[in-house]
Amino acid sequence: MSLDTPPVAPEPAADNAGTAPAKRRFTFPSAFTVLIAVTVAVWALTFVVPAGRYDTKDGSPVPGTYRPVEVTTGFRERLGDLFLSPVNGLYGVTDTQSGLTAPGATGTFAGAAGVFLFILAVGAFITVTMRTGALTAGVARLAQRLRHHRAVLLVVLMAVFSLGGTTYGMAEETLGFYGLMIPLMLGLGYDRMVAATVVMVGAGVGTLASTVNPFATGVASDSAGIGTGDGILLRLTMWACLTALAAAYVLRYARRITADPTRSLTPLTEDDHRLQAESGGQADLTSRQRIVLGLFAATFLFMIFAVVPWADLHITFLPTLGWYFPELAALFIVAAILVGLLGGLREKGTVEAVTAGAGDFIGAAMIVMLARGVTVIMNNARVTDTILDALHEAVSGTSSSAFAVLMFGVNLPLAFFVPSSSGHAALAMPILAPLADFAGVSRALVVTAYQSASGWVNLITPTSAVVMGGLALAKVRYDQYLRFMAPLMGMLLVAVAGFLAFDAAVS
Repeated sequence: MSLDTPPVAPEPAADNAGTAPAKRRFTFPSAFTVLIAVTVAVWALTFVVPAGRYDTKDGSPVPGTYRPVEVTTGFRERLGDLFLSPVNGLYGVTDTQSGLTAPGATGTFAGAAGVFLFILAVGAFITVTMRTGALTAGVARLAQRLRHHRAVLLVVLMAVFSLGGTTYGMAEETLGFYGLMIPLMLGLGYDRMVAATVVMVGAGVGTLASTVNPFATGVASDSAGIGTGDGILLRLTMWACLTALAAAYVLRYARRITADPTRSLTPLTEDDHRLQAESGGQADLTSRQRIVLGLFAATFLFMIFAVVPWADLHITFLPTLGWYFPELAALFIVAAILVGLLGGLREKGTVEAVTAGAGDFIGAAMIVMLARGVTVIMNNARVTDTILDALHEAVSGTSSSAFAVLMFGVNLPLAFFVPSSSGHAALAMPILAPLADFAGVSRALVVTAYQSASGWVNLITPTSAVVMGGLALAKVRYDQYLRFMAPLMGMLLVAVAGFLAFDAAVS
């Protein structure tokens, strides 16, 4: 999951001589501020953009049926839509007769309450697991066992962090692992850049190629009107290939600096030499931690099983459960309670961890609520189909492969301005996903294009607290990290575009 608020630089103080303090450095606004600004801007544009409508069939717009319509709501009603947009984004209902969304309407549920609760449930589950110490101990145990096979250890650790990224959007959780990775990698003869990128690039590439990540794939699929399991074969292939590419890139650098330490982008300091000498402690897993790790893995494996449409993949011996956000939220709530009790937190500790975890993730849930509110404003003003028609005209005539790459490109600047993957998904998918129907490709491909763009940008964006906070913990300068990442970012860009174009061409 992407953390929604970037780190704020401390205010410089005036010196004792009474000189004026240095100018405050500009910090990019949080995703909340960006989305509030977008909400107001979109509301204002609804008075300029003409209203229009497509005919629909099975929930999808029918090409060639767009027509202008007259808006019956006045300024007072429009102002009410702006005021109620967060509420509508959470539990608004679309009236079956008028097509307008309001909290007390009767008709089709349009809010993101299911996604909201699911995010809180995942947050509770992850926080409870972290408090048992099982995840940290598990990584430490793995590192101990592979200590004398450092190349294998590096690849395995990157794969583990990538697995966390692709399944649950591991992001701010990585900040707790730098204290473990830095002395470990230094002790193996590597530098701080290797320690930082094993964690950051590993989890980041996994998030880029999310398979069932609820904060990216889940929210985007919900906004696109498809199941989380749709398109999972492409995403699994991308995850395996891109993780291997990133691991090979980091391993190549690690071997280069081992052979010639002068080529390190982060030369060893006196403290680094001290950490090298002190590394080598033992790491043991308790029986409780083993049980917790097993339950943690089993929960995510079952989630994957529950959302994948096995029948559509022609796998008949596995039942298609068709679980969605209500069932998945219940799964993670129950799993959080079990992990806490079996992990030794007892009743009080489990309750505190569940509430703390839900509190930690409330920001991501509210981002989805705000973004869904923007969609409601556009729908009530009847401008969504107008924007969709304009985009359709812009991409009409392109091949399916070119369309897929174009969707990837369109989402890159959006990912910079809205670094929250869930907020980006809820904001962009209602408009971009229907374009797939016009282009003759699956909506799942647009979801994959969005999440790839979001993950690619969030590997390096300075608006991400995960990136800037991780580099601060690793004591790696941002310019050093960019220099390291530049070739890999180019390779990932080409690889993602190739995967999207190929899938569009053959599907």
